[in-house]
Amino acid sequence: MANEVKEITSRDVNFAQWYTDVVKKADLVDYSSIKGSMIIRPYGYAIWENMQKILDAEFKKTNHENVQMPMFIPESLLNVEKEHVAGFAPEVAWVTYGGNEKLEERVCVRPTSEVLFCEHFKKIIKSYRDLPLLYNQWCTIVRWEKTTRPFLRSREILWQEGHTMHASEEEAREETLRMLKIYENFQRNVLAIPVIVGKKTDKEKFAGAVESYTLEAMMYDGVALQNGTTHYFGNGFAKAFGIEYLNRENKLVTPYQTSWGVTTRMIGAIIMTHGDDNGLVLPPNIAPYKTIIIPIGQNDEVMAKVDEIHEKLLKADITSKLDLSDKTPGFKFAEAEVKGYPIRIEVGMRDLANDLVTLVRRDTLEKRQVKLENVVEEVVNLLQEIQTNLYDRALKRRDSMIYEAHDYDEFREIATTKNGFIKTNWCGDVACENKIKDDFGMKSRCLIENEEVTGNCVCCGRKGKHRIYFGRQY
Repeated sequence: MANEVKEITSRDVNFAQWYTDVVKKADLVDYSSIKGSMIIRPYGYAIWENMQKILDAEFKKTNHENVQMPMFIPESLLNVEKEHVAGFAPEVAWVTYGGNEKLEERVCVRPTSEVLFCEHFKKIIKSYRDLPLLYNQWCTIVRWEKTTRPFLRSREILWQEGHTMHASEEEAREETLRMLKIYENFQRNVLAIPVIVGKKTDKEKFAGAVESYTLEAMMYDGVALQNGTTHYFGNGFAKAFGIEYLNRENKLVTPYQTSWGVTTRMIGAIIMTHGDDNGLVLPPNIAPYKTIIIPIGQNDEVMAKVDEIHEKLLKADITSKLDLSDKTPGFKFAEAEVKGYPIRIEVGMRDLANDLVTLVRRDTLEKRQVKLENVVEEVVNLLQEIQTNLYDRALKRRDSMIYEAHDYDEFREIATTKNGFIKTNWCGDVACENKIKDDFGMKSRCLIENEEVTGNCVCCGRKGKHRIYFGRQY
């Protein structure tokens, strides 16, 4: 077994160290001289590029357009919407000098871009004919986090943020849920992550939003990762910025707004949902390379077949990497496992003598020999098997770590002895929400919309108003 694998801590021994080991050994990131700002290495960035490509195509299908807003926000502009700025104040990074000149007004490096979009919308929205405005931007934001970890929580974040304006509340609410569904489909069908989708409580919603919706993923260790959010803003921001337009009746009215976003945090979610003690495990639908071809011996016959297989895969639109380095086959196999390529194709003289090659699936490490002439068909079928298995495996583990609590003693027993989510009844009072957080370090994840409330609040014993998930979070 190669050193790369030996140096990965077992995830069941120390999950935090395991995560750091995988991130480094899979060559996804490197650390920079700025605490909390990571260098995303080519392989890690290739995963993000695939995410961008797939999501951007979905955004464009729904008529969204990409724009680019400034990186800096004047303090006076940030302060226009007080509730919003209060939510971000502890994490804002400020610029006070330009060169040697002290700025007359300090500016922040954008922690999010609502105020920038609102300033722009005020200038360009004049008539109902200008609506809806469906904008998105791919950019970097800065939030001065105290505790950082690659992909999960960093000071400099790569993300996309959608910002839209609509003529009616109904249309804006539809947009909020439409984008939520796009995110859900992406995470289930591409990332193979079985997210729980629902509305956030008022305490946990985005600063300035009327309603926030979340996609909650459960990691292997039972801890939640908020993997994306959509927000319905009503017209609070629009009123604060004085955005008005002439409607069909030639009256000045205020539009309605949404915002939604996902980040490179999703890469962390893939690692912590699917990875194992050998390293990264990538779902085929997001992997930069769906296969890696490793020759065993580099004689002319082997190399000719390697090239032939490589060309066939590329013609079938299956991304493929050739490992032609002078490392030993065992080292290459271990490296391929660390990096999580969905299928490893081993090509050696012993197999070729029988017109065979060996396929090794990364999710189970199962080997199978297939006819050389059928290799593309076998790879296509196996990729789908792996994609489905990763989702089903993650779903089974998630469901095995969701518990029901009927009273506070039962809640305490679960919270102090088990990892995972706790499903329960809640009265809707933030005092109960805060007590659970203070007592157990568990925040509300989201409300459960499709279950009838038949019991009392788990915390105070009053009549329950909501079904809800609680869990610890990254």
